[in-house]
Amino acid sequence: MLKNKLGITDSTELARTEEKISKQKALEMFENGFFETLELGTYKSLALIHRYLFDEIYDFAGKL
Repeated sequence: MLKNKLGITDSTELARTEEKISKQKALEMFENGFFETLELGTYKSLALIHRYLFDEIYDFAGKL
């Protein structure tokens, strides 16, 4: 069970919540032109994507 900002302790509930939030955030990324701001193929860009998708859920989002 991953420690999360939402205080969720049930792994099924966390998976559902993670899926819901990350799908919403992914849609936002496409709609707001987020990808146009990235240097594709770099670790930095991957970390920024991860942070954008999961920052509401995990403290470690976007970090190595």
